[in-house]
Amino acid sequence: MMKLLDQTARDILRLNDRGGYTVPTEGLYPYQWNWDSAFAAMGFAQFNVDRAWVEFETLFSGQWDNGMVPHILFHQVDEGYFPGPEMWKSVGPIPSSGITQPPVAATMVRLVFERNPNVGLARLAPLYDKIVAWHDWFMAWRLDQGAVCTTHPWETGRDNAPDWDGAMAAIDPVGVGEYRRRDTSHVDSEMRPTREDYDRYVWLVQRGARLNWDDAAMLQDTPFRMADPSMTFTLMRAQRDLAELGRSLGRDVSTIEGQIAKLESGAQTLWNETLGCYDSRDTRTGEWANSISNASFLCWYGGLPAPQMRAVLTHVLEGVTYGVPSFTPHDPKFEAKRYWRGPVWAVMNMLIGMGLDEMDLPEGQVLREGTADLITKHGFSEYFDPLDGSPAGGGTFTWTAAVWLGWASPDAGQNS
Repeated sequence: MMKLLDQTARDILRLNDRGGYTVPTEGLYPYQWNWDSAFAAMGFAQFNVDRAWVEFETLFSGQWDNGMVPHILFHQVDEGYFPGPEMWKSVGPIPSSGITQPPVAATMVRLVFERNPNVGLARLAPLYDKIVAWHDWFMAWRLDQGAVCTTHPWETGRDNAPDWDGAMAAIDPVGVGEYRRRDTSHVDSEMRPTREDYDRYVWLVQRGARLNWDDAAMLQDTPFRMADPSMTFTLMRAQRDLAELGRSLGRDVSTIEGQIAKLESGAQTLWNETLGCYDSRDTRTGEWANSISNASFLCWYGGLPAPQMRAVLTHVLEGVTYGVPSFTPHDPKFEAKRYWRGPVWAVMNMLIGMGLDEMDLPEGQVLREGTADLITKHGFSEYFDPLDGSPAGGGTFTWTAAVWLGWASPDAGQNS
């Protein structure tokens, strides 16, 4: 059975391969997504290391002059997708969105590099400086008290998480006009963000386009700027991995080490003492989101011991059957099938599990085995109901297949 699943996962990556890049799934997501692509590379590396490096190289071919790596690269025209390049009006070398995504690439590059360091050195060298530039852009433009901020919910990958409800409610999405969404034509609307959410997403895109995505201008009277655990912990981890890659290349990594220290200090500003958990913080008002999300548990992945978070994790897991839900099931806002308001994501299980393993905490192995059980019983969907495991979102999903090959499968790390 496991060998069959290994083969199915490899077939999914090949199915979604568009040559130099991988789409998340056929139809629903027709372009190259930033963090999806990094996870795809990890999956490809289990049986085709060269193809993994090509994935990274294509992703960074869309890097902007300021160092930002967009969350979507529009490599080819797909008239049915909204919002497409005509709305974003990007300023990069390839038509793209104007926002970024969680910076997991350096971590996935390190995993791919370690599959074959002799081959990897030549491929790593030209990528290294590009990753440094991306991380420097975060450090220059996205910090608040050392924590990393997001300027659009889509950047975090957790589009409609309850974390953003308060800040988004303050936005009046006047003038967004009429539009037709792609996602609800492919997937049950009960599993996707609401129309009210989407109007605000579009309004923020239109604002960025009007400002020509100028970082300084975007900071002026910003309507949405949240210090976020997912962005903070993923960048903290990425900086640690980038420093290790730099040492492999013989580079001076002292600047990166200083940035890591700054991020570690910033992460403490995300500790909500009342909630007893890492939480999102509205930088404009200082208000907490009061949200226990799966991003809260990326603290170990980021490299923080965070012993106080183990009891929080245990409590959350007591309310579900499979893995870490995107939002605590003990909150009235929990919705088991609506995107990032409750469903479990294999890719987040992996990141959390990696961190737990590295802290020598037994919950990491429990999470890995639970994710393997979820995929074995319910397939390679985009996300799943954490209560009964029923599949949700898109099917034959790239990053779920990659997570299986690179982490959840009993043969993970041994595929060839």
